[in-house]
Amino acid sequence: MSETQQEAIPAATIIIFRDAPDGGDPEILMTVRSRTMTFAGGMAVFPGGRVDPEDFAFGETVVAKGEHDISADEAAHQIAAVRETLEETGLALGLSGDVTGDKAAKARAMLEDKGVLAPVLEAFEWELDLSQIVPFARWYPKNEKLTRTYDTRFYLANLGTGAVDVSIDQTENTKLFWVSARGALDMAEEGKIKLIFPTRRNLERLALFASFAEARAQAEAIPVKTIIPKVDKSSGQPMLTILEDAGYPVTSELLETVARG
Repeated sequence: MSETQQEAIPAATIIIFRDAPDGGDPEILMTVRSRTMTFAGGMAVFPGGRVDPEDFAFGETVVAKGEHDISADEAAHQIAAVRETLEETGLALGLSGDVTGDKAAKARAMLEDKGVLAPVLEAFEWELDLSQIVPFARWYPKNEKLTRTYDTRFYLANLGTGAVDVSIDQTENTKLFWVSARGALDMAEEGKIKLIFPTRRNLERLALFASFAEARAQAEAIPVKTIIPKVDKSSGQPMLTILEDAGYPVTSELLETVARG
């Protein structure tokens, strides 16, 4: 099987908003992946990861109970985003019940031990509240020659004041930091961080919004379409392009400048 024909790995990530301490543009949480990682090593990305078989099983269970008006597949991706966020950052998002910083830290430790989310929720008497998770985008670079191909769904969530502590998981990531979308793009231009193509395009889209409410409104107004980047050679210089009607202000980049992971 060729690299362009390899089966995609399902993945999910949450773009986490918080109010800026200085009252400026909202900030989002980013992480720098360990350089030892096969995919996007050393790159600044949003917290997230692959959807595990246990996430799919949990998704089927919650949908069968009639708890969420979404497909089992979509529920699995949102559950994975909740789980990965707790694992990677210590933030308990997409959950309801008596969720405190102290309990989130203990839940994170338990999750690290068990590796699955369902028993953690049961132990802390928490429930999934997927209404907190807003579908934003889906990227599937199936035509690109990548070491691994991920079919990734992006979601939005809001911390509001953001008066909580975050900490790296010490395995896949080396740094967590809050920054505005425009600030992250500026950091990339200054060489302080590196961005792969999907992250850069998503940051440009996020930079359009002055608040989480604006981001959510656009996400809800534009149906999520699967973005499959394509190479366009019509201008003489190969460009990597995406859909024109998916909410992104920049839809192409010179192929030679693209960081793909």
